Amino acid sequence: MSWYRLICIGFEYFSFQNLFKYSANSFCFDSSLPPPPLLASSDMNAFTPTPTGALAGIKVLDLSRVLAGPWATQMLADLGADVIKVERPVAGDDTRHWGPPFLKDDAGNDTREASYFTACNRNKRSITVDMAHPEGRALLQRMAQEADVVVENFKTGGLAQYGLDYDSLKALNPRLVYCSITGFGQDGPYAERAGYDLMVQAMCGLMSITGHADGEPGGGPLKVGVAVIDVFTGLYASNAILAALNARDNARNGTGRGQYIDMALLDVGMAVLANQAAGFLATDKAPGRAGNIHPSLAPYQDFPTQDGNVLLAIGNDGQFARFCAAIGQDDWAQDARFATNTARVQNRAALLDLMKPQMLRRTTADWIALLEDKAVPCGPINTVAQAFEDPQVQARGILKTLPRNAGDGISAVATVANPMRLSGTPVTYRSAPPALGQHTEEVLREFGLDTDSITALHQQGVV
Repeated sequence: MSWYRLICIGFEYFSFQNLFKYSANSFCFDSSLPPPPLLASSDMNAFTPTPTGALAGIKVLDLSRVLAGPWATQMLADLGADVIKVERPVAGDDTRHWGPPFLKDDAGNDTREASYFTACNRNKRSITVDMAHPEGRALLQRMAQEADVVVENFKTGGLAQYGLDYDSLKALNPRLVYCSITGFGQDGPYAERAGYDLMVQAMCGLMSITGHADGEPGGGPLKVGVAVIDVFTGLYASNAILAALNARDNARNGTGRGQYIDMALLDVGMAVLANQAAGFLATDKAPGRAGNIHPSLAPYQDFPTQDGNVLLAIGNDGQFARFCAAIGQDDWAQDARFATNTARVQNRAALLDLMKPQMLRRTTADWIALLEDKAVPCGPINTVAQAFEDPQVQARGILKTLPRNAGDGISAVATVANPMRLSGTPVTYRSAPPALGQHTEEVLREFGLDTDSITALHQQGVV
């Protein structure tokens, strides 16, 4: 059933308050009651997902906060799903307050809206609902009955007390795909613990392989500059959700039923160790920190230049031979110590002793100009500001400025484009990250509530 084939709860049938009396715990209708009429589509003033989006028609109830869950649901929203983001009245998502930096209003003054929130909440509608209130709880249960997907990141078992856990909602909607994101998963000795990106970067070993080696200037464990475990978890979660939707709806062998997805930050942290984990499993030797050096490739690192630094990423013997020819050192490629990648890794110190003086003879721009047409990968080490100024970044349209009509003095929000480029069902940018509760009234009206009912909910603190 679409979000837009909605039950009209008019006063000629019964008030919204009386509706809760029929089923205050589950918001299910008594089968003996006659169904109320449907709203006409012309009466709805509804937000409509792009008809060309790959996920057009998919409805997502987003109960998640901070980064991992919202990253997953923004991915679905970018692909055309209608995502309703549920936030706490007054406070909203935690990241709305994670500043500075803050968004600026049209006069250039800081607002109280942290920019962090805008990283992962584009193309969503925000409603405020207090799930601790019986009527708020019932409203969310009703929404879940018509949703395709629910995403949440409460502590393990935290939503059971509200009747918003998987078992409760599955009973109302067997087609529901329900994704839980926690620090450590639904079982195991750490299941009850809260989990955060930085904690998991440390626990999974990522910090032990990030940064300069002990004994070097700045040596010691280091976190990645972005909350990568949260971001990767969001990506894995969105992939899992798409797989579950396909398993439900596939024309050849779809089950017609939803399923439960258990995502854990620690699981993801272990998975994204990738080749570092594979190396440990093959040798039983834990890798260590090596700065920007690649453990299995050489030369594959940054080098000081005449005016800064350049990144050289030679991944095979052909690239190394072309590099040597470009700098007039063809004999290096014939030297048994450097002729193969394995030999270069084993003799890395000797190779770097030869290369570092050479790399200081040119500017960064000169190195890029020299090597670019010789298929030798190299590039500058940009600041974030320089990255946005890069002509390739600009040509690809990475910066997206979206209008925001929330009446809060912020008329537009700059965001980073989704990197997925689909030819037939492209990503769309329909709306800026919303103001807190910007769409509460709109969504409630879609569910048949009139002005008096919505006002009553506001007065009770439900929304």
